[in-house]
Amino acid sequence: HVQLVEYGGGLVQPGGSLRLSCAASGSISWFNTMAWYRRAPGKERELVAEITDAGTTNYADSVKGRFSISRDNAKKTVYLQMTSLKPDDTAVYYCNIDLNRDRDYDYAEYDAWGQGTQVTVSS
Repeated sequence: HVQLVEYGGGLVQPGGSLRLSCAASGSISWFNTMAWYRRAPGKERELVAEITDAGTTNYADSVKGRFSISRDNAKKTVYLQMTSLKPDDTAVYYCNIDLNRDRDYDYAEYDAWGQGTQVTVSS
């Protein structure tokens, strides 16, 4: 069983900052790409940022220069630091981790998703 739990969402004023965390637990042997997605009301889910196991990062154009993704494999956690937040950043944010299960599961690759955390940017 693999579980992702997200923390850090909430209400923030425009221009403010938030830090999201996503902690993984369960029978995991390796973390591949870790990512954050978001779904705004009435819109499709979109990739916000991702980080590979080599540390290579990729960001949506709308968040470049404002958001930063990082990971701590020892803590089984991925972070999203969000600064200069705008009302358009309002959405439910989901973490996604491509991982490998442990020996008990033949090291099978698994695509895990968190339950989502609400971020609201409003004055």
